[in-house]
Amino acid sequence: MLSEDGIGRWAELLAVYCLDVRPGETIAIGSTIEAAPLVEAAAKSVIERGGHPLVRIELPGVTEYFLQRANEEQLTHISASSLTEAEEVDGRIRIAADEDTTALRGVDPRRQAAFERSRDRLRRLARQKRWVLTQYPTAGYARAAGMGLAEYEAFVVRALFLDRTDPAEAWRELGRRQAGLVEFMTGVRSIRIEGEGTDLQLSVEGRTWINSDGRRNMPSGEIFTGPIEDSANGRIRCGFPVCRDGRQLSGIELEFRDGEVVSAHAEDGEDYLRAMLNVDAGARRLGELGLGLNYGIDRFTGSILFDEKIGGTVHLAVGQSYPETGGINNSALHWDFIVDTRQNARITADGRVVMEEGRWQVG
Repeated sequence: MLSEDGIGRWAELLAVYCLDVRPGETIAIGSTIEAAPLVEAAAKSVIERGGHPLVRIELPGVTEYFLQRANEEQLTHISASSLTEAEEVDGRIRIAADEDTTALRGVDPRRQAAFERSRDRLRRLARQKRWVLTQYPTAGYARAAGMGLAEYEAFVVRALFLDRTDPAEAWRELGRRQAGLVEFMTGVRSIRIEGEGTDLQLSVEGRTWINSDGRRNMPSGEIFTGPIEDSANGRIRCGFPVCRDGRQLSGIELEFRDGEVVSAHAEDGEDYLRAMLNVDAGARRLGELGLGLNYGIDRFTGSILFDEKIGGTVHLAVGQSYPETGGINNSALHWDFIVDTRQNARITADGRVVMEEGRWQVG
């Protein structure tokens, strides 16, 4: 169960380990009313560090009403105050806390795509600052994961290392373990991913691998980079459903030619898949290759924040690259697809098998 002490430890992780809040800094904290206990604790942690919390609480139903009813001008409008806030805050804590994970299912994908494009400038400004994303356990997330709320809360506690004596040190230790794989992958030029319905080759030559040790995603447990934009050739099949904007897409298959998605299919949700891939010119190219290394996250939950870190899996994101990797793809979209490489699968680096059946043989 997520106790008051556990929430306090979580808030301390976010303010100290993840953001390293300093005196005088303004830290935006955004969530819904569902996460009020963690929002309050995070604000107190920022205050204790000498910072200024700027709390933004969203009310249930407002976002979906806006996306369904706003006219075109409203849908794409960005207020001057939003831009000013994005430019002036020093850091941002985003706490996902959806009670109804399917609330946006009824939104027209074309309207959703227009909304995504309009927010691109805000996202770019936000990425220039320190930020961390976490997810509060709600009944909605528990239902999506097929768990009761108490069971899901216990899962979250374990995934965030809040059950450890020193959670921050546990995350530093994970980072040290992942550093060995980063060192190895830094010298790799080409990668081939093979699995059920998947055979994809791409280049990462000269790109930077990032050790994701919980500073930006909490929880984390992955390393990632930006593939060479025109290098991906082959196909992938997602081993798990993909959940986004209240929709659950299943049976996703993508085919790449010279870095671009040339064919996209989904057994369920194909119209939405294609709408998102048409958001802009960069949405059909890979912006990220990530390797899931958190073996404490061992089950699918329907939440990408957790699922992309499942130990022994690979995720590939179409759309926006992370500039720190050397990636140059630009898009309003960044959408992760998970390939389950834990059974009958392998990863080859420069012709050498480095991962088999979800277990790495290097690092």
